[in-house]
Amino acid sequence: MISLRLRRLAHGSIAAALVAGALCATAADAATLSVNVSARGNQRSTWQDAFDKFKKANPDVDLKVTYITEEAYKVQMSGWLATDPPDVVSWHDGERMAYYAQRGLLEDLSSDWSKNGWSQQYASVKEASTYKGKQYAAPLGYDAYGFFYRKDLFEKAGIKGEPKTWDEFLDACKKLKASGVAPIAVAARDSWTLAAWFDYLDLRINGNGFHQQLMSGEIPYTDPRVKKVYAAWKTLIDDHYFIDNALSYDLDSIAPFLVNGKASMMLMGTFFSASIPASVKPQTGFFRFPVVDANVPMAEDGPVNVLLIPAKARNKADARRLLAFMERPEINADLAKGWGTLPSNSLATEPDDPISKVGFQTLASTKGGIAQFYDRDMQKEMADEGMKAMQQFYSDPSQLDAVLVRLEATRQRIYKK
Repeated sequence: MISLRLRRLAHGSIAAALVAGALCATAADAATLSVNVSARGNQRSTWQDAFDKFKKANPDVDLKVTYITEEAYKVQMSGWLATDPPDVVSWHDGERMAYYAQRGLLEDLSSDWSKNGWSQQYASVKEASTYKGKQYAAPLGYDAYGFFYRKDLFEKAGIKGEPKTWDEFLDACKKLKASGVAPIAVAARDSWTLAAWFDYLDLRINGNGFHQQLMSGEIPYTDPRVKKVYAAWKTLIDDHYFIDNALSYDLDSIAPFLVNGKASMMLMGTFFSASIPASVKPQTGFFRFPVVDANVPMAEDGPVNVLLIPAKARNKADARRLLAFMERPEINADLAKGWGTLPSNSLATEPDDPISKVGFQTLASTKGGIAQFYDRDMQKEMADEGMKAMQQFYSDPSQLDAVLVRLEATRQRIYKK
């Protein structure tokens, strides 16, 4: 999915050259659009179907679309916005959007929100699309996070039902390992997949209030509450509950572990549902990250994917027409269905995919707040250093204290607090 984060740094320079060539070749009056995609699932075809519908409804608009891999896209984003950007770009809400809005690189879309009724239809994600009282993003789908798991492997290992508590989760891991199956798959080469683990352990142990303070640089990384999160994580690593050589795998190469029954669980967003073959889906379930501390209100990650108009866009009129079309309830629902995500438009049809339904109900019932995800809630440089540190920790958990000391030094340098 957008976003979501399916991220690889490979081929960055090649993608940059292709994008530059595409933009130079585009007619001045065309509406240009760049979106980030993964090779997995139906991402590109889902995008293209929506764009085809837009062009059919707006035959006078010459729409030029460039598809770029996620990590290469992230590398190029700042350069585009500061120099000669496309007219519309796909991106992420929260701090990731605010970072560019703060620097004057995004078009103010507040009038579009008012004119098109988005304030009502997208009320649940308006705050994440807002910076200093103004809206800069047009929301698309969003994801719920939880555990994909193989029901048949649970049954074979003697696990009765989905784990609701941390103790039940640890017991399930123990039984799966004893049955000869790796309990948990994680694509640790993509550092953001490790960030999902940190997010959820922090949200379950310390709560969303603490989590957001940490994300904004208000809390030292040497705080005992931060170490408690890593200590819980370290237990899983020390007990060898993750697949071997996890740092060698990215998200595009991890799916076979679940498909072939080599691993039983994976913490991931609902978008991953689109990558599960039909032959395996009946045996695939999805459950909420278990309760660690019953006294901590349940919070969730629910990152929102968006479209933005760069401040330096040349064809803002047609860009706004495209955004208005993409925000329609029926288009929002079609995109969510194709990507395996959840529609963020309140008038959109609810998902019928079983996994998406669980995700939808999870976010709908959340009482402790909805976070945007580690590298979307945090200042980019700190997020990059934090995720790099997670890989270092995962590689050698015995270095935890040294990792946290380095992170604290980085926090003080970036936030000067």
